[in-house]
Amino acid sequence: MRLFIAIDFDELKDYFIEVQKLLPFNARLSLTKTFHLTLKFLGEVQPNDVEKIIDILKNIKLSHFTVFLDSIGIFPTENYIRVVWIGLKPEDKIVELQKQIDESLKQFFKKERDFKAHITIARVKYPEDKKSFVEQIKRIKVESKKIVVKNFRMVKSTLSIEGHVYEDLAVFNS
Repeated sequence: MRLFIAIDFDELKDYFIEVQKLLPFNARLSLTKTFHLTLKFLGEVQPNDVEKIIDILKNIKLSHFTVFLDSIGIFPTENYIRVVWIGLKPEDKIVELQKQIDESLKQFFKKERDFKAHITIARVKYPEDKKSFVEQIKRIKVESKKIVVKNFRMVKSTLSIEGHVYEDLAVFNS
């Protein structure tokens, strides 16, 4: 089964949908329907390993913390646009949590490289005019909405005709 570890941000779903409406449509966009920050992508995991991973993640010490929506951006570069995202500030507690998860699961998975705290709001295919697309993205102002992070979760991702379907397998609270 395909798994990842994330912080859920669906409490701001209505706001993210409003931001999506501001995206330039001179590209083929796949708009995200659920909003989360992926702390670690696990990929295909054997069912008999899931409980072992959950037991390891239960040992991670999480104190709730506050973050704010920050800015909008694109990955990986302005010349090769694949994702539109919203960043978070401050990143230090998220990065600390991500490193704890990475370290605790190193016997099962490779460590993440170049982790960037972000919430994907759209995937991009074939922007007609990259320069115009980037300029329009840069003009979008993101409200500094406050979020208190109290947990993280292990999520199962199943691809269906309508897109990805997510199911929480475990929630780890502060």
